[in-house]
Amino acid sequence: MTDTVEMIDPVTGEIIDQKELAEQLLAQAIEQGVGLVGPGGLLAGLTKTVLETALEAEMTEHLGHERHGPGPNVRNGTRSKTVLTEIGPVEIEVPRDREGTFEPQIVKKRKRRLDGMDEVVLSLSARRLTTGEIAAHFEEVYGAAVSKDTISRITEKVCEEMAEWANRPLDRVYPVVFIDAIHVKVRDGQVRNKPFYVVLGVTVNGERDILGIWAGDGGEGAKFWLGVLTEIKNRGVEDVCIAVCDGLRGLPDAITAVWELAMVQACVIHLIRNTFRFASRHYWEEMGKDLKPVYTAPTEAAARERFEEFDEKWGAQYPAISRLWRNAWAEFAPFLDWDVEIRRVVCSTNAIESLNARYRRAVRARGHFPNDAAALKCLYLVTRSLDPTGRGRARWATRWKPALNAFAIAFEGRIN
Repeated sequence: MTDTVEMIDPVTGEIIDQKELAEQLLAQAIEQGVGLVGPGGLLAGLTKTVLETALEAEMTEHLGHERHGPGPNVRNGTRSKTVLTEIGPVEIEVPRDREGTFEPQIVKKRKRRLDGMDEVVLSLSARRLTTGEIAAHFEEVYGAAVSKDTISRITEKVCEEMAEWANRPLDRVYPVVFIDAIHVKVRDGQVRNKPFYVVLGVTVNGERDILGIWAGDGGEGAKFWLGVLTEIKNRGVEDVCIAVCDGLRGLPDAITAVWELAMVQACVIHLIRNTFRFASRHYWEEMGKDLKPVYTAPTEAAARERFEEFDEKWGAQYPAISRLWRNAWAEFAPFLDWDVEIRRVVCSTNAIESLNARYRRAVRARGHFPNDAAALKCLYLVTRSLDPTGRGRARWATRWKPALNAFAIAFEGRIN
């Protein structure tokens, strides 16, 4: 819970009881038949008073004297202005000075929205609403007309913030890094699916940290991945213990070139899911039971025995599944050497799947994007909404300490 800021009575110097003050105001509003929200409501009136009082204080500071004080420049009446706030439109009186040099900061010239409203627009955009739907929301909830062009300009302002986020310093070491792709429809001459790669790290404190998002074209190789991973290293990542990825061409070699001690691990969850793609749904449950002893085996030798049994039963009917596992075995096998706590983290794709699900809902709502920059902005807005600090961090798992101990033993001297 956020601590309440104490309010001091400027006359007596005593702390104001905010709850008691709120009750008095509410009782007075009820007595006078004034509503709580809406035009002419209690909250609108309070907001108007606070803003006008702040503007008067700014004017006093600008002029260097109170009302009717001496000086070459003095107050020169007010002008009416309607600003959009989080409780709806509020009409305020903005003071003017005779020389026309007053530049208010609380409600700047030509500004019709308080900063909080921009955050509302960004939040709604991150929750998959289109510009038209956001405009309709403002009309319905606030009774205010906000054009689609205005909403687009607000979301466009986030691009500078996105560039800053994409270049922020990162942690020195990540026990696990996941590299995954989400496909987005982008108009590049014609509308086609383009992969956007998300690199997600687990910090030594057990937080999920989205390291960045990169646009690809589907033909990425070692050179592309070397550029991406070198960029991450240049932002401060000196070591990665385990890198989990899913058959992306050139990626394993790029990982070990950038972090020579990193272990490359095939994503076990993706491997299992890809298995079912080749099989009839009718057999999924039975096949899942037969496959479980393979990826839960205590050793690689035991896993190979269990896989041969699986292959003997299903290989003739589904040869593509056998080929899939045999081709991925070199990247799958390291998983079997880890402590159970490390296995749990490597297999714990809930955070990744939750993130990807949010990304997919956001991009599906928009159909397709005119270019890569628009798609990246949409994905960043989703990332931004996950964490109030804007860093895209969140707790990974509640049982992190056992995993951290297992990592510290398995990668002795590398986990600080």
